[in-house]
Amino acid sequence: MFEAITQNLTEALGNMARGKLSESNIRDGMAQVRHALLEADVNYDVAKDFCDRVTEEAVGEQVLKSLKPGEQIVGIVYRELVNLMGPVDHSIELRRGEMTVLMMCGLQGSGKTTTCGKLAKMLKEEGAKPMLVAADLQRPAAIEQLKVIGEQIGVPVYAEPADRSSPVKVCQNGRKEANRQGCNILILDTAGRLHVDDALMKELIEIDNRLMPHQALLVCDAMTGQDAVNSAKSFNEALELDGVILTKLDGDTRGGAALSVKAVTGVPIKYIGVGEQLDRLEQFHPDRMAQRILGQGDVATLLETATRVLDEDEMARQQQKMLEGKFSLDDFLKAIDQMKKMGPMKSLMKLIPGMGQIAGAMDELGDMDPDKDVKRLRAMIQSMTLDERQNPDRIDRSRRNRIAQGSGTDPAEVNDLLKQFKGMSGMMQKMAGLSATDRFREVQKLQREMMNPAGQMQREKQRSKRGPVDKDKLRDKRKQQRKQAKQQRKKNKRKR
Repeated sequence: MFEAITQNLTEALGNMARGKLSESNIRDGMAQVRHALLEADVNYDVAKDFCDRVTEEAVGEQVLKSLKPGEQIVGIVYRELVNLMGPVDHSIELRRGEMTVLMMCGLQGSGKTTTCGKLAKMLKEEGAKPMLVAADLQRPAAIEQLKVIGEQIGVPVYAEPADRSSPVKVCQNGRKEANRQGCNILILDTAGRLHVDDALMKELIEIDNRLMPHQALLVCDAMTGQDAVNSAKSFNEALELDGVILTKLDGDTRGGAALSVKAVTGVPIKYIGVGEQLDRLEQFHPDRMAQRILGQGDVATLLETATRVLDEDEMARQQQKMLEGKFSLDDFLKAIDQMKKMGPMKSLMKLIPGMGQIAGAMDELGDMDPDKDVKRLRAMIQSMTLDERQNPDRIDRSRRNRIAQGSGTDPAEVNDLLKQFKGMSGMMQKMAGLSATDRFREVQKLQREMMNPAGQMQREKQRSKRGPVDKDKLRDKRKQQRKQAKQQRKKNKRKR
């Protein structure tokens, strides 16, 4: 997400950072920033006010006379982005002996029912006992969908036949059932429509008046851009929303809704959906989102994700094996499976400072996909026997050919994997025994080697254009080179 706006903002701010700054080129640069925001589908008034605030602060004497005015402007843009999207209160108040009611609303196709399940799963993991209520009687499949989701996450679902009840009655009976089962959070999956209309609002207002929910949360599709902001405005005027959940932020979204919704409606974004899986709901942090937009990564979210999904016992076992020099390809395969739990590799790269642009460059090249590379690695390792994974030094030419055939790869790729694993396992063993400071230095050293991928990417692109290597021609060429070298040595010997 935000690739286009990140690229355009980075370019605009980079142009301002070169050379001496003046009020004139700051205003020219901010015109570029405003253009970048409008291209990202940010509301026109929001983009204009944002750029005016940044310009007013940036043309101050303190910034222009500072040693690094370019960095000062980036700092101002960052602060204004945070102010534009925040502050946000993620808390959902739970009182002992009381039921907390959350009313979820939104248009059809926004991912409302799935988001109800994601929120229930998140709250359950935090120690709450939620119940889902299927109050969307308009869409025939909504009730069944919510039941399936509830079964997947282990959360009870209350539902009634659509033709024998009304949404208000379902919600009221759902609250009674939640009290009977000892649940402390009730999540109401209310009806949606293809567009905002009077019938929808009347139904929601009736539920709001009868149930008096503690929070009303609107689910918006981020890919609809300003339509998401407009629908949020309409819902807020009728219901006084407490927060917005933006879905599909992992898709081809330009980010305009995330930057506009708080400024236009006054309602903060509380959560964001970043995937279809039921664990892909995150709290929205304006400061972290501002870092991502400016291409500075998001280490905090990366660490939180790692803490939540990685198996600490398995990681400890792997570290111990590294220290003992027993880290095998089998352990490497387990490490890959651990990383897969954190999400797509490209998404993880964008959370690491400095790696977002590399991921963007890979997208442009098209034929470089780290997620596909990981699949190829898994295929090669899974085509090995258990003994070969534990003792990769035993893999000879015939075994390489068999592994390549089994994994649909080339023997040269298998050979490269073995070489890289040997070097990597040695480095990991060395790092595992270092202090925290020395380990950080080694990581920095590794990053420096990784941070100049342009030449390698260009070579890969050229290699893909040349097509597959003709092995017979390559063998004949090497044989000819060896013959010429032998003849040259004979000539040199005769001269002596």
